[in-house]
Amino acid sequence: MVSVPELRIQCLCIDSNDPDRLARFWEAALGWRRTYEEPDEVVLEPRAGSPEDGVSPDLLFLRVPEHKQVKNRLHLDLRPADQAREVERLVSLGARRSSVGQPPDAPWEVMADPEGNEFCVLPPLPGGDG
Repeated sequence: MVSVPELRIQCLCIDSNDPDRLARFWEAALGWRRTYEEPDEVVLEPRAGSPEDGVSPDLLFLRVPEHKQVKNRLHLDLRPADQAREVERLVSLGARRSSVGQPPDAPWEVMADPEGNEFCVLPPLPGGDG
């Protein structure tokens, strides 16, 4: 019998020059709530009672002195119900379209948050379940 570790991912840590500013972007983008806030770190968690609450890892924004310089080694993939509408909404919040070498006909949109951290906006799942 294989032993399964009693281990879960608590948070995804995101280096930031301005944790408050970056957390504000992701707070609006995801509709999540702040559960901890200090000048050098901010924690976002899913809305209380949402399907993600207690399941999805928290996002922890940590102040670092250096600026982002290369493509992320880890990024978020977001799955909206309407990809085009969501891309435009994220742009209005401060995201920008980005290129990391994806093919021109890629079904996903590569974007960057206000500090340049890449993330992808995927097409909806078949059946429109988002």
